[in-house]
Amino acid sequence: MPYLDLSGASLAYDDDGTGPAVLLLHAGIADRRMWREQVGPLSAMHRVIRLDLRGYGDSTLTRASFAHHDDVVALLDSLGVQRAVLVGASFGGAVAIDTALAYPDRVAGLALIGSALSGHEWSEEVDELWEALAAQVGTDDVDAMAEAEVRFWVVGPGRDLSTMDPDLLDFAWRMDRRALAAEAALGQVDVRQLQPVATYRLAEVRPPTLVTAGAADVPDIRRLADRMAAEIPNAHRLPDIPDAAHLAPLERPEAVNRILLSFLGALRG
Repeated sequence: MPYLDLSGASLAYDDDGTGPAVLLLHAGIADRRMWREQVGPLSAMHRVIRLDLRGYGDSTLTRASFAHHDDVVALLDSLGVQRAVLVGASFGGAVAIDTALAYPDRVAGLALIGSALSGHEWSEEVDELWEALAAQVGTDDVDAMAEAEVRFWVVGPGRDLSTMDPDLLDFAWRMDRRALAAEAALGQVDVRQLQPVATYRLAEVRPPTLVTAGAADVPDIRRLADRMAAEIPNAHRLPDIPDAAHLAPLERPEAVNRILLSFLGALRG
């Protein structure tokens, strides 16, 4: 796999297809593998780039201060891409929004799927849902913590674990376990935030924006989707994706691919 070296930190990425560039940014419980079902359909007409954000997946980390949105543009620069559509899920969506605010000329469009938002404070309702699930899990028990996060995010608060695809749950657990190690390491580094944070600046986001979420995702994520669609000037809110939670691109790839191909086609047109 190719890497981009940034002063000792290596960013792992994949680069497939030709055409207008699309950069896929993963959730904080995952890595670039969560987009494995999108590469084939999207790369038929687009250059599809998947990035492991610094510290996640196969990307490495140093003690140097950095910002994820700066890394995104550094990768685009290294690949000779002037403008790209950014597709972000969860934490990757927050990074995509930050990039659009920090580098508006580099972002041709935003597709936000169950997106987080920099500066957003979780509701008491979601905090209580998490506490009810993970209160007895020790922070040093990485296996159990990954299992709890998969139950919370991938299954979702309102679904029965026994109805889920065991292969999906196992893959999500393996990604999440790796992501927990990334988060622990990132906690020792100065990860610079965009200032002011994006939660106060949605009206400044200029690119055409698609917003959706999984119908079974946690309540805050679905409410955030409503808020982003209401406050981003050129945003369109699609209905929630049925029978999907936080990793909709893996769980319901056909639906997500239809959404993305329609959005990308409209941008090309």
